[in-house]
Amino acid sequence: MKIMILGLNYAPEKVGIAVYTSGMAAHLVEMGHEVHVVTGQPYYPGWHIMNDHRAILWKKRTEEGVHVTHCPHYIPARPSGRLRILHHASFAISCLVPTLYKTIHLRPHWVITIAPSLLSAPVALLAAWISGSKSWLHIQDFEIEAAFATELLAKHGLAARSARWFEQRMLKAFRRVSTISPQMCLKLAEKGVKPERIREFRNWADITAVYPLETPSPYLAEWGIKTPHVALYSGNIGNKQGIEIIIEAARMLVARQDLTFVICGEGPNRAALESLALNLPNIHFFDLQPKERLGELLNLATIHLMPQIKDAADLVLPSKLTNMLSSGRPVVASTPADSGLALEVADCGIVTEPDNPTAFAEAIAKLADCPSLHASYAKNARTRAEVRWNGLGILAEWEKELHCKNSESPKTRDFMDV
Repeated sequence: MKIMILGLNYAPEKVGIAVYTSGMAAHLVEMGHEVHVVTGQPYYPGWHIMNDHRAILWKKRTEEGVHVTHCPHYIPARPSGRLRILHHASFAISCLVPTLYKTIHLRPHWVITIAPSLLSAPVALLAAWISGSKSWLHIQDFEIEAAFATELLAKHGLAARSARWFEQRMLKAFRRVSTISPQMCLKLAEKGVKPERIREFRNWADITAVYPLETPSPYLAEWGIKTPHVALYSGNIGNKQGIEIIIEAARMLVARQDLTFVICGEGPNRAALESLALNLPNIHFFDLQPKERLGELLNLATIHLMPQIKDAADLVLPSKLTNMLSSGRPVVASTPADSGLALEVADCGIVTEPDNPTAFAEAIAKLADCPSLHASYAKNARTRAEVRWNGLGILAEWEKELHCKNSESPKTRDFMDV
């Protein structure tokens, strides 16, 4: 088959959505398909363009057999709500010509688009309509509701009503709509997507590259960490994570001589977090590490930390959880007890209510002080990754669905016919 993928984030970005879009594209090539990707310039999570790329130019390359076109777009240094809209809108504009050009000449069987960015979804629909292709929208997070939850966008007013209307139109216009957790699938149904059009396709763990090491992580020596326990957060430092709770927990546990907190990542909120932690000797910040060393990094942890703000529950299932579990370490997550994240962490760690740093700190201390509980959760975490988050099985289901007769439909459809 010929497959076209449109998505803002792609390799060489090392975290977040890019990892899964890149992995899906490369897997489809391995299965014998021709895959073309139109994407943005790599900028995430630092919100600045990466080396060897230029913000005002289109760039073509081929990696792992995937034909990739990078499009220029605006990248705000401090991504506020309005600037994020401009950021997404600029990509939607710049990707229009290469997407239409490729689909007209390629005549793909499927046009798949990844949200975020939902603003580029009309481009995918137009491309599918012109080329007679089937359309697929894959949702990594409900970006509009997440913008409300993180106060990047006001919940009321003309802008909010327009955003909700636009989201509803997009969800109803695609032949397939998928997302990454059961709870997010239910939310799609609540938003009016017909059940027969909904698919669950999880993000996945790289269980062959990330697994419990028999020897201590080399990062302990490289970073001069001598305490027997490390509480680790690794990933994007943005405003959907509620990472401030880690600083408060570190402050409460500062008297412990056996525990070090490590925050490894980049993002728009890092400077503010470093300022909050300025006088805390038990917490250290490091930059994102090479993808090839992900297993070593995650094995640095005695305990993985997964904060989440209350209002973002079930709008996104943090992708970093998959490899946390694969490393065979328990997780402390701050999330509502009935959220999708809480269900995934059950028996693999401890869940505390959001915005409760005392409970968060107590959970970390409990796992550090109780070896038997730690060992039980650690074993369960690895098993869950192998059973529920195996990348080979998830990607095989992706490809199977693309071939499925139930996905067949007339070759043409009125553009945005809902």
